[in-house]
Amino acid sequence: MVTKRDSSKILIAFALVLIAVGVAEGQSCTAELTNLNTCAEFVVPGAANTNPSSECCGALQAVPVDCLCNTVRIASRLPSRCNIPSFSCGN
Repeated sequence: MVTKRDSSKILIAFALVLIAVGVAEGQSCTAELTNLNTCAEFVVPGAANTNPSSECCGALQAVPVDCLCNTVRIASRLPSRCNIPSFSCGN
């Protein structure tokens, strides 16, 4: 079971990777991505509560669609850049 502390660490690490990728690609949405930390407790594996709070939903809504899509697109290229197998998340 993932504790709340572990989930925060996981999401903070992920957010830092996304921010670093965004900065490397010249995006200007660092603050919006950082604000997604409020969603940590709802998205990590083993989360007890998977219904996002209004704060999380507001943070997600504040991220420009282009920023979010570019960040996901960039993050999906990381495995090949790190010489590890790519992955598929399914539905």
